[in-house]
Amino acid sequence: MEIAHPYLLFLGDVPDALAAKTGLGIVDWRREWCLGQYRLDGCKADAGLPDMAPKQAAEAGAKTMIIGAVNAGGVLPEHWVDSIVAALEAGLDVASGLHMRLADVPEIRDAAARTGRHLRDVRHSEIAFATGKGTRRTGRRLLAMGTDCSVGKKYTALALEKGMRDAGFDADFRATGQTGIFISGRGVSLDAVVADFISGAAEWISPAAEPDHWDVIEGQGSLFHPSFAGVTLGLLHGSQPDAFVVCHEPTRTTMRGVDTPLPTIQQVIDMTIALGRLTNPEIRCVGICVNTAALSEPDARRELTEIERAYELPTTDPVRFGCASIVQRIAREFPSA
Repeated sequence: MEIAHPYLLFLGDVPDALAAKTGLGIVDWRREWCLGQYRLDGCKADAGLPDMAPKQAAEAGAKTMIIGAVNAGGVLPEHWVDSIVAALEAGLDVASGLHMRLADVPEIRDAAARTGRHLRDVRHSEIAFATGKGTRRTGRRLLAMGTDCSVGKKYTALALEKGMRDAGFDADFRATGQTGIFISGRGVSLDAVVADFISGAAEWISPAAEPDHWDVIEGQGSLFHPSFAGVTLGLLHGSQPDAFVVCHEPTRTTMRGVDTPLPTIQQVIDMTIALGRLTNPEIRCVGICVNTAALSEPDARRELTEIERAYELPTTDPVRFGCASIVQRIAREFPSA
């Protein structure tokens, strides 16, 4: 699935910034793709973009209106329908990361047919994936793994892509979730792929490439999370990573949404290597990425120093402090062919 940009970000009338995290994430990483935001009365989120109606955005060159807001259950509120129809009638495609399909709403389906515009439901791939085969393929791959879900795997992968490119690597971010797809313009939302085909979809996301090319792959879930470990394992087997980083949020004691204790970083390293060797016997950990958003800068630096000393691996908050140490480790571990 490919999403045409520039974007108009639709934020609806969400009550806070968290409910607009999809749109705000796009702005964080692809500001140059974003022309404006479309907000309804009462919206409490602000992406810092010019406010535009769909017609105005289309005249300015926008190609797609992204539904950059979420709500409980991933269902489209009825009072947003008119805004989506207006975007189609203005000549924009509309893309959504909600669980429901846009075309399930008759007014939206009819407007798309009438205007010839595309509806992009990024959680629902248009591709029929094969099952994973585990065959070794050329090119190199780096995967973000986590001690939990929602610890920063997407932002880590994006920061590593940028850091590697700045260092002269041939590297591309590969999206495996809806926000990542909007940020990269392509990808597959693995949490909506039928279980038997998750590893095959991961193989499709990161195909054979030139020997020195790196695919930096967005991680999903955690091998230790009782709700999401299945997706994580399929992604690990299919992406066949040469290298991985462990992403961690240091203030948590239990995994998000459940009472399961948080695994240690060492447990994640050991389990990832043990399971990842099925499709890449040479898999290795090259660093630890810590989400220190909840810590002051002195506390964050202290935490990073303690973890680096304990695990003898380069450790950083890649968004807050950059990822040069991990990129340097990758360059040493994987010299150019």
